[in-house]
Amino acid sequence: MSDSAYRVETTSRLAQWRIDNLASCTYRKSDPFKIGKWNWHLSLEKNRVLYVKLYPEISNLTRDNPPIASFIIRVVCSVGDRKTLTHPEITNKKLKSNEDFVWAIEVPLTGKFIIDVEFLDLKTASGDGGEPCSIWAEGLTQKRSNATALASLGRMLTEGIHTDIMINVSDGSIGAHRAILAARSPVFRSMFSHDLKEKELSTINISDMSIDACQAFLNYIYGSIGHEEFLNNRLALLHAADKYDISDLKDACHESLLEDIDSKNVLERLQNASLYQLPRLKTSCMRYLVKFGKIYDIRDDFNAFLLSADRDLIAEIFHEVLNAWKGF
Repeated sequence: MSDSAYRVETTSRLAQWRIDNLASCTYRKSDPFKIGKWNWHLSLEKNRVLYVKLYPEISNLTRDNPPIASFIIRVVCSVGDRKTLTHPEITNKKLKSNEDFVWAIEVPLTGKFIIDVEFLDLKTASGDGGEPCSIWAEGLTQKRSNATALASLGRMLTEGIHTDIMINVSDGSIGAHRAILAARSPVFRSMFSHDLKEKELSTINISDMSIDACQAFLNYIYGSIGHEEFLNNRLALLHAADKYDISDLKDACHESLLEDIDSKNVLERLQNASLYQLPRLKTSCMRYLVKFGKIYDIRDDFNAFLLSADRDLIAEIFHEVLNAWKGF
């Protein structure tokens, strides 16, 4: 049996194991695959029913701090009408051994099928005995900050300490500081260094941004953005980062948008990946749609997407589809 029979394909939160034929054996265990901090296995055991198991690989990390997982697991028949069997959503399940999650499937499965695991969250126990913490809720933007220095910058913004420029947006205005904006963005620096309207009037007009998005943008620049605020404004922040040439913000948005691709946002993310030239996001969205077969689950949305998407992007998608047809 080829090595590919045991390989599990993954994105940041999705794992798929493709089974060509199970008729010749009663037990099969996948190669390890990494999601979050842990290596995982899927296994199949065929008796009177088919048992599917998901569990972390035994290690010191698993013993000391086992994952507390929330996930959806499906079996998708990859021929014909792609019939799907879905286990009820698992929420906050501690997984330490191969007996902690067992799914007994009584429906006979023949031919090719796919085991599809979508991780909704992974948590670890809190060291101080408090509530478990999500490993994906640790904001990268917050980790980079120096709390004491950035708290002072944040107060300058929130309390309006010696602001010297006003930013007018679509639904309000916010005061800010030229020096800080110029230090963080070469576009702002150029504005303030030349005899432009912004220099003369001490205002910046940004009509394509809401006040909430602008507040998040400034909070990032001043180092005081919260994780939820960052998540809720990622696309607006991506647009601002591209427009004002703030590469670290663009990178932070890119990394974050890679983490939670799903069927509800994949088409929007693919469009933005193309618009803002984010190659890894584009590749991940393409893999999610084509290699993992999720394009079949959102046919109506995808058909609507084709009516308005960039023609070069549509060509890329169909190129990926044609290549996928040559394989599984």
